[in-house]
Amino acid sequence: MKPASPPRNITSTKTQSNFVDNAREKILSARHHDPFEVLGRHVDGDKDIVRVFLPNAHKVQLDAQYDMQRIDNTDMFQWRGARTVLSHPYRVSWLDSEGHQHEIYDPYCFSPQIGDLDLHLFSEGKHEQLYRILGAHCRTVEGVEGVLFATWAPNAERISIVGDFNHWDGRCHPLRSRGGSGVWELFVPGLSAGTLYKFEIRDPQGNLHLKTDPYGRRFELRPGNAAIIEADSNYPWQDEEWLLARRDNDWQHKPLSIYEVHLGSWLKANVADDITENKNVLTPPAALGESAKNTQFLDYGQLAEKLIPYVKAQGFTHLQLLPITEHPLDASWGYQATGYFAPTSRFGRPDEFRAFVDRCHAEGIGVLLDWVPAHFPKDAHGLARFDGSALYEHEDPRLGEHQDWGTLIYNYGRNEVKNFLVASALFWLEEFHIDGLRVDAVASMIYLNYSREEGEWLPNRHGGNENLEAIDFLRQLNIAAHQRTPGVLMIAEESTAWPQVSRPTWLGGLGFSMKWNMGWMHDILDYFKKDPVHRHFHQDQLTFGLLYAFTENFVLPFSHDEVVHGKGSLRYRMPGDEWQQFANLRLLYTLMYTYPGKKLLFMGNEFGQGSEWNHDTQLDWYVLEYPLHQGLQSLVADLNQLYKKETPLHYFDFQEEGFQWIDCHDASQSVISYLRKDAEGNHIIVVLNFTPIVRENYRIGVPAPNGIDSNQREENKTCYRIIFNSDSSHYAGSNAGSGAPISIDNEPWMDHPCSLQLTLPPLAGLVLTLTNNIEDHSLIKNITP
Repeated sequence: MKPASPPRNITSTKTQSNFVDNAREKILSARHHDPFEVLGRHVDGDKDIVRVFLPNAHKVQLDAQYDMQRIDNTDMFQWRGARTVLSHPYRVSWLDSEGHQHEIYDPYCFSPQIGDLDLHLFSEGKHEQLYRILGAHCRTVEGVEGVLFATWAPNAERISIVGDFNHWDGRCHPLRSRGGSGVWELFVPGLSAGTLYKFEIRDPQGNLHLKTDPYGRRFELRPGNAAIIEADSNYPWQDEEWLLARRDNDWQHKPLSIYEVHLGSWLKANVADDITENKNVLTPPAALGESAKNTQFLDYGQLAEKLIPYVKAQGFTHLQLLPITEHPLDASWGYQATGYFAPTSRFGRPDEFRAFVDRCHAEGIGVLLDWVPAHFPKDAHGLARFDGSALYEHEDPRLGEHQDWGTLIYNYGRNEVKNFLVASALFWLEEFHIDGLRVDAVASMIYLNYSREEGEWLPNRHGGNENLEAIDFLRQLNIAAHQRTPGVLMIAEESTAWPQVSRPTWLGGLGFSMKWNMGWMHDILDYFKKDPVHRHFHQDQLTFGLLYAFTENFVLPFSHDEVVHGKGSLRYRMPGDEWQQFANLRLLYTLMYTYPGKKLLFMGNEFGQGSEWNHDTQLDWYVLEYPLHQGLQSLVADLNQLYKKETPLHYFDFQEEGFQWIDCHDASQSVISYLRKDAEGNHIIVVLNFTPIVRENYRIGVPAPNGIDSNQREENKTCYRIIFNSDSSHYAGSNAGSGAPISIDNEPWMDHPCSLQLTLPPLAGLVLTLTNNIEDHSLIKNITP
């Protein structure tokens, strides 16, 4: 508990008179830098003087017995009396212009609440729980309940807290400046959770700025943008076992398959109840699909009931949400945030989002969030020129503005700005038990000349194009995240060849856990859009990625970025007729799930959404009445199970010992084949045919079965079985390719001591495993008979 605020001493009547006159003018014009110099309790010899500012008040009293006198014809009132008679804290009562009685504790009788150590850590950029200090926090101070408001605005002349409680009048509750820290604070008794508020900031030029709270933990629904006082959460988490397991999780050697979702457009609320009645969560009723445009969002509770069972049934290990930090514009998809410490109110309250995460963990699903420290919008109520100056951004647009996006770039060289961002990341990881952050647009942060022509950017102090401050920030961010929340995943969307993005900071890396493999994704999609008759000219696009596949810990992303801005859906980027389009998609996903790297698929891609993603409408669920869409959805579910079950497909996702080419040179037939291996010597064979031609008697080399020499092979029952065929009729394929056991031939082939002869289905992939049981048909369901 802080000590009572000591009364200020006034030494002479003349000085007091001049002081009061000057200070009164500043208070009345709402431009006083330190209202505590005027308002509150002050010592005058053996007397106390108390001053309050109450617009439209009369009959003002202290402690319901001491009358206060109006100063001239202003709304300032004063009492002068014996020092021993007032209580502490004292109460102020008055009648308003409509005759209503009011009584409050005086906000200006309380001492500063933010400690010097907190201010020091903030100025150093090292206060990792800054969200517990700045913003609005319900507190009990000296036995009085209220709310402590605090914000950072070093260049402001005056800051006030405004809301319905003071008729949005910036003269009523000016904040106390905490000197060189740039922090302002005020404890306002009587306020409670649920109250709307903003900061009114007067800059040195006298301009007023009405700003929402950068550290606000809840906001009103857009188009409103006021912050809402949110009490500290007492949510009863049930995921202790999940967090303990996560801390020690060997994620590099475990399967990780991510379903990327935009909560506002996965499913709309007007069809949610009907879907509940359908026992098969994979196929929402077809008749409801077209009617769900421009309707209400599902809330966090409804999403828990609908989305989580779907993700679990599809076999994904993680759910990745497009940004849910509060944002004013739906069309930004959340990537232009104004509330870095608040889940958007579009879907409910913060504790309801906690319950959503808790439910995910109970069902064995991790939760990742997109998080955007690269830029912020210019909205007048947000961070832009927060105190009338370029505070969070750079003054020079060559450093401080993204011309392409019309947004502002953070000034990573300011400790307080770095602290704001690091604290935001930790807030989500600690307060909401989030399992990781996907950091957006990292390339735009680390290059000063990102998307800029010559003369449109400024070099760093060494003359280079590296943003040294941003690099230091990213390292600080990742160190803090991994130290404070062990086991979380920090994933970079980084689209260049910047080295060691996913390597530890102590080795010179940026410290991320993983990085999106944008190069592989672009090459593969460019290859797949080509007519199969021309693909043999472009075999290198299939194989080039293996030259760098293990230089980083890669995620293979078919994300939202690939189905927007006129690119169309993945389905319609595939060549051929409808059947070939779906065969190509099945082949594309088979390649992704058997290729080194963790997996990511944007919602709708799993069932072949036909239209380009539109954030205003739900997915085209109605297409699931058609066999090709049903087949693709079943294929993705089976690929997830295959990826999780077969250790060679995930154990060495980041290490070259887990991959070996069998044949990458058969460009004339557009076929590739490779081995995936685990640490125990087990292996999986993958053969992919990128043409619509059935390849009969196609021979590939294979390793010799362990412990069996060439003379024993014919008598031994060891053979290969096809455990996955993307052309299976279960997936609406043509059912080419044999599901019977495939004997191992003694004939060496392609530098391997043994070989197999296969029938390769059209536009399809086969996955084979070694087995000693030729009668075993149970390795995975839905095997082509």
